[in-house]
Amino acid sequence: MSIEDRVKKIVVEQLGVKEEDVKPEASFIEDLGADSLDTVELVMALEEEFDIEIPDEDAEKITTVQSAIDYVTKNQ
Repeated sequence: MSIEDRVKKIVVEQLGVKEEDVKPEASFIEDLGADSLDTVELVMALEEEFDIEIPDEDAEKITTVQSAIDYVTKNQ
């Protein structure tokens, strides 16, 4: 499974959204209805899935599906 597919799967599971709504440009808050707690849990799920640590200052920049994919790709 690709990084993109794994990130999308996490977003679907964490936010309870439909897979077809999880587009690269989708914003977690504006488009997918996440709140601040959801975004924290999303970052924690990404850290666990990819065995990486995401510092708070980086986590704040992960606001879209594509930014999550890019971050994981760069830091894995």
